Amino acid sequence: MQYDDFIGEVQHGAQLDSREAALSISRATLTTLSERIQPGEAQNLGAQLPEELSRFLEDVDDVERFEFEEFIDRVSERSEVGEDDRADAAFHTQIVMEVVTEAVEPGAIDDVRDQLPTDEGYDDLFDLAEQEESPR
Repeated sequence: MQYDDFIGEVQHGAQLDSREAALSISRATLTTLSERIQPGEAQNLGAQLPEELSRFLEDVDDVERFEFEEFIDRVSERSEVGEDDRADAAFHTQIVMEVVTEAVEPGAIDDVRDQLPTDEGYDDLFDLAEQEESPR
């Protein structure tokens, strides 16, 4: 998937006003994901995304353990979209992960999911990607 297509799909799916907002939420989501999964896994995922986005997955060397609520808080703080609205941040994050799921090989997403705990809410990240009728 090309960069323009990726950002356009995030913008449309998240119903954002601008491509800049779509980039902001994509950057925030991917950067936060890179802090939660193993660096090698983040790099593998990034290698399948457009170069403009892959850099957000390659900047972190240390993995942190934090719950899903913290994940959404970090995305909300980093993005310039709907700041202080956790519901919007959670929805936008799901849209980004849905587009990522479409953009990469299925095994890459499975590997990412294997890095995340199943009992802390991280499955919510992939809810939209698993639905047959996506809001996009």
